[in-house]
Amino acid sequence: MSAKSFLAADLGAGTLKIAEFEKNDAGALRLVGFATKSLGLEGSQESTREVVVQKALQELLPQFGSKDISVCAPGFHVFSKFIKLPPVDSSKVAQIVTYEAQQNVPFPLEEVVWDYQILGAAASGELEVLLVAIKNEIVDGLFKVAGAAGLKVGLVDVSSAALCNSFRFSYGDLEGCTMLLDIGAKTSNLLFFEKGKIYSRSINIGANSITQDFATESKLPFGEAERIKVEEGFVSLGGAYEEPENPHQAAISKISRQILTRLHIQVNQTIQFYRGQQGGSVPQRLYLCGGGSVMTYTQQFFEEKLSIPVEYFNPFRGVELSPSIDVEALQGVAHHFGETVGVALRSVAHCPVELNLTPKGSIKKQELSKKTPYFVASAVSLIVAIFAIGLFYGQMGTATQAKVDAITAEIAPLDQSKKTITQLSGQIAQSKKDIDALVKVVDERFWWVGVLNELNSVLSQVEATAKARVSSDVGVWIESFNPMVPGNYSIGDETSAEDELAGMDAAYKERYGKALQALLKDKKDVVSGNDLERIQCVFRAVNLHKVGLSANTDLLFALKDAFVASPVFGAGAVLGNEPVFEAGKAEGSLTFSINMVLKLKRPLKF
Repeated sequence: MSAKSFLAADLGAGTLKIAEFEKNDAGALRLVGFATKSLGLEGSQESTREVVVQKALQELLPQFGSKDISVCAPGFHVFSKFIKLPPVDSSKVAQIVTYEAQQNVPFPLEEVVWDYQILGAAASGELEVLLVAIKNEIVDGLFKVAGAAGLKVGLVDVSSAALCNSFRFSYGDLEGCTMLLDIGAKTSNLLFFEKGKIYSRSINIGANSITQDFATESKLPFGEAERIKVEEGFVSLGGAYEEPENPHQAAISKISRQILTRLHIQVNQTIQFYRGQQGGSVPQRLYLCGGGSVMTYTQQFFEEKLSIPVEYFNPFRGVELSPSIDVEALQGVAHHFGETVGVALRSVAHCPVELNLTPKGSIKKQELSKKTPYFVASAVSLIVAIFAIGLFYGQMGTATQAKVDAITAEIAPLDQSKKTITQLSGQIAQSKKDIDALVKVVDERFWWVGVLNELNSVLSQVEATAKARVSSDVGVWIESFNPMVPGNYSIGDETSAEDELAGMDAAYKERYGKALQALLKDKKDVVSGNDLERIQCVFRAVNLHKVGLSANTDLLFALKDAFVASPVFGAGAVLGNEPVFEAGKAEGSLTFSINMVLKLKRPLKF
């Protein structure tokens, strides 16, 4: 062969399909060989599938020349779902898809290999995304089987994606909405194509259901029932007709119609969903493919049910055939190779849907393998360079050592100077620490001045703000000022938090009750410290009861908020209790007092 060939395989539930391709002079596909092998019932059962697939591979591979292979995982092994994402920046798409995968994939993400592709944007701006996943153990099994057969796996594709690429390649000129129904052994894939839009759904009904029901009814082994179905079976056309004299044909025709009727119901439901939820149009035609689609009268059955033209999908429509290909034999099995052609296209062209369920570890090994020749060449070059450098420096070694010895003698006095400088730098650093400590002591002399100035500033600010709000004279002044050093409390010393909160006004308690309770529970921490960080103040203010019922409370809240916003005090400011009026109540009192604990942002060190 003039060009390097490669293999593509569809590891279906009922049949193994392998084809060998090469790239022709135009850069397109050329088919150079093909083969199929039935896997029987064991091919769809997890306990026996791996052994059956490996045996089938070993039987078919000797007729092919290549060992490089891309495979398509069967639909019943792959979880797939179409999701819609809100319009977001492209940098956030991966993060959102990962979240959607965690919510939708029915297994923990660490147990699966998953991938996604953005298929386009809806009219609303939402992104339409296809999400697929397969369990790690399934992919590991594929690589194990391929490795045992001496094959090198380059890509693990998905059946629905491979079918999509194959159909678009062969029938990209169709207009309107087209359906493709792939009837497999265990599951069926239904795909919609319309104006660049792609939608697919996997349906858990396949041709094995016909074989299984027939085997049960006729009490035949599955393999024998499958042979009779393939050789003699057909789909009953319904209505009044004379049953075949052959009892096997009579049974299969009825069973196949029942199974296809169930499949048609699922197809109809999917059409309604596609039109209603995906904004699609009425399908204008249907193409059939897959091993379960070739039973006699299957085409007529769907034409009757759907009332649209039905044809068989030819995946080799755009593929060049090598002169060595037996065209007649290929025509008999062409319907099997939709996924195989789709997988092969990934090796020669950019495809509409490019998913890859190859584990990351295998991808890294492949990339490393591709780079191995470059590593070898680099290693040889490095060895040659090292040898040349070693030879050069060997010749220069004696002269260089003499110069090093001379320089070392000159450096010795400088090393002693360096030690002296290091010692002096340490002394300077210690002196700086001592000076900083003295400066701090001096600064502490003005600590109380700063605190009192800030108190006066806060009270002036509150008076001015309140006066502007109530249009009345407002006065707030300090009645007592007590630093709360460890062990010295005037508020809450002998009282529980519950006692302090009892009887408070509801609004007052709601705003400050929790803060006061937290302060009282925190007494032990304060007492055990050595810093002055809280000050208990009793403020007195002009009674504003005549201005409004809430005027006094608003004044207190404003005072509290002003201390919270203060750069000297802060969030530790807590109102101690309700206002205390000199006449026992607001009416008749000229002033009232309020207890407040202020917490300093910078405590005074003792």
